[in-house]
Amino acid sequence: MKAYVFPGQGSQFEGMGKELYETNTQARELFEQANDILGWRITDVMFDGTQQDLTQTKVTQPAVFLESIVRAMVAGDDFNPSAVAGHSLGEFTALAAAGALPFADALKLVSQRAFAMQKACELADSTMAAVLGMDDAQVEAICASITDEIVVPANYNSPGQLVISGSRKGIEMAVEKLQAAGAKRVVVLPVSGAFHSPFMKPAQDELQQAILAAPFSTPRCPVYQNVHAQPETDPEIIRKNLVAQLTAPVRWTQTVENMLAHGISEFIEVGGSGAVLRGLIRRINREALTNAL
Repeated sequence: MKAYVFPGQGSQFEGMGKELYETNTQARELFEQANDILGWRITDVMFDGTQQDLTQTKVTQPAVFLESIVRAMVAGDDFNPSAVAGHSLGEFTALAAAGALPFADALKLVSQRAFAMQKACELADSTMAAVLGMDDAQVEAICASITDEIVVPANYNSPGQLVISGSRKGIEMAVEKLQAAGAKRVVVLPVSGAFHSPFMKPAQDELQQAILAAPFSTPRCPVYQNVHAQPETDPEIIRKNLVAQLTAPVRWTQTVENMLAHGISEFIEVGGSGAVLRGLIRRINREALTNAL
């Protein structure tokens, strides 16, 4: 069985989607439809913008979603998953690719999510840090030991790679403690705020009604969701998990482990550089066969 997986924010690159636009009529129509839906030409930034242009949250999230979903849609019968999953933002792409949410509605939600998260970032001085070479339980314990500031696990990416989120002061305290406890490396990330943490509660409140009102339907295959790493097909549960996802950690390690346990033997990454999730999957299970679409 094969699973198709979709990357999140951070997988953008200069010229993303341009080759598809220029060589595939269906892709060109979808990109132009997206420009109309958003009310501005996101393709101009995707195709000709700088890396700095692409890292604006209002651009990054819809751009990554758009490049990935178009690639999946033009694949036609070659896109035949037994299951799908996406990392953070990528979960929206996975749901659209599996037919749980129409293209236009998914793009609107992603754009709303980007603006809501950017606004939430501007409300507090917060950030994220990648912790390398330390057991998850140790990282969790150090986060919990910082009681005067908010510091929480945000992305369980692979064994020995966990990203934490929190207030800037809290992250600085965590970096010191993690380094003293033997972490191989701790890197503060160049992000605009603390994603997948309580600092995203304003974005969660803003998006909840939009997510609950969106026309979700039963996907054609199970969608493994970030909040609990389990497969779902019930639209109501999918909605609730998407709302929870904004402040909950991304359990990518557990997602891949569960997919493997459920019989998935091949993973195909769709969109972005085509290597971000494949690298994580290889670290989670060296025997998993990974490709890019």
